Amino acid sequence: MDASQAGALRQLLLSGDIAALGTLHDGEPAVSMVPYAILPASGKIIIHVSRLASHTQDMEHHPVTSLMVVAPRAPDVPVQALARVSLGATATVCKGEAPDYAAARAAYLAKFPTSEPMFGFGDFSLYLLAPLSVRFIGGFGRAWSATAAQYQQAMALPG
Repeated sequence: MDASQAGALRQLLLSGDIAALGTLHDGEPAVSMVPYAILPASGKIIIHVSRLASHTQDMEHHPVTSLMVVAPRAPDVPVQALARVSLGATATVCKGEAPDYAAARAAYLAKFPTSEPMFGFGDFSLYLLAPLSVRFIGGFGRAWSATAAQYQQAMALPG
C-alpha cells in the first residue's frame, strides 16, 4: 500500500461514523448498522453495543466479523464509484479493566457524545474489532487489498 492509498483509507475511516457489521447468526450471514470510532493507538474499530442485540450475541459465539464503510453520496459520483472499504476483523469485548478501555471509551465518546448515558447501561459493552484483512475500492479501476500489518501502518501515518 502506497502513501496515497493509506491516506485514502484513513480519510474514509476517520471521516465516517456508520458501518455495516457482518456477523454469523445461527449459521447464516447477518448484517446490521453500527456507529463506530477508531482507537488511535492501534486503528482498531470501536463499537458500543447491547448484549440484547443479535449481532453482539453473534460476536460472542463467532468473533470473526466483517465491517463495511462507504463514503457519503456525492451528486457528481456514480454510486458504483463511491469509495468503500471492507474489513475482515476479529471482535473482542473491551471490559473496564482492559488496557485499551479508557482510550476506546474516550475515542467513542469524542465521536458520539450523546452516547454517554449508555455507558451506564448494564447490557452495553465496548467491542474492539482488530482488522485481519482490508479490501478498498476507491472508484472505478482503483481497488486494492491489504494485510492487517499494512492496515496498522496506514492508520499510524500522520494526518
